[in-house]
Amino acid sequence: MTNAAFQSIFEDLRSAMLGAVTPHQHVAEEAPGRMVLKTRTGDAQPASSAWFGMIEIKKSYVSYHLMPLYDQPELGADLSPDLLRRKQGKTCFNFKREDPALYLELAKLTARAAEAVSPASG
Repeated sequence: MTNAAFQSIFEDLRSAMLGAVTPHQHVAEEAPGRMVLKTRTGDAQPASSAWFGMIEIKKSYVSYHLMPLYDQPELGADLSPDLLRRKQGKTCFNFKREDPALYLELAKLTARAAEAVSPASG
């Protein structure tokens, strides 16, 4: 794959993640090919934030990490077989080619995760 293809996947996944988060999440880091999102906890200060997710262009794929799945695996209980095939470990999904249908499913999963970790839901 070309870097341009991975950049396109990155941008689509970035839109999926940012479109699904609540006001309790914030972009903690953004650089070319990398974005880190954190969830504000307690007093909503940046120092009291938990890692929510990350998207990063790697050498042979684009990774999408969704950390709430680590503590709450039931959030992903109804994933489609196609999305499950892209899952690595407990919290990461890898993409080598564009797949808008899976981006939509991932956006819905991200929205559930964002709501589950928001301070109001605890």
